[in-house]
Amino acid sequence: MKRAKPKGERAHPFAYAGLDRVMHERARLGVLTSLLAHPKGLSFAMLRKLCGLTDGNLSRHLDVLETAKLIEIMKTAADARPQSLCRITPTGRKRFLGYLSVLEQVLLDAAAPAETDDGRAPGLPHLQGR
Repeated sequence: MKRAKPKGERAHPFAYAGLDRVMHERARLGVLTSLLAHPKGLSFAMLRKLCGLTDGNLSRHLDVLETAKLIEIMKTAADARPQSLCRITPTGRKRFLGYLSVLEQVLLDAAAPAETDDGRAPGLPHLQGR
């Protein structure tokens, strides 16, 4: 007979299924954070500067985010020069905030007391007999 889990206990507490690989890459995390902080959007050049990326690297990451429908890219001509404006989509905002919530749980779990008085990790009964 299976033991009932107490309310709020996760079956696999350190699996973090909500850490989406599309967003979890360092450069894309920076791009999405920049766009979340600037809801009207940012130019390609400003994103490149804020995230410390090369043109080619940023372009590739923007392609991945656009394909996932997390951002939208509008091409315009400003001062007779082509310009790209990048914005986070409503879906992208919702997914990214959900991702940040899971990431926050990772931080909370990591900040929890690392060991019990007897040197064993708390909350990991399957490892305590080893």
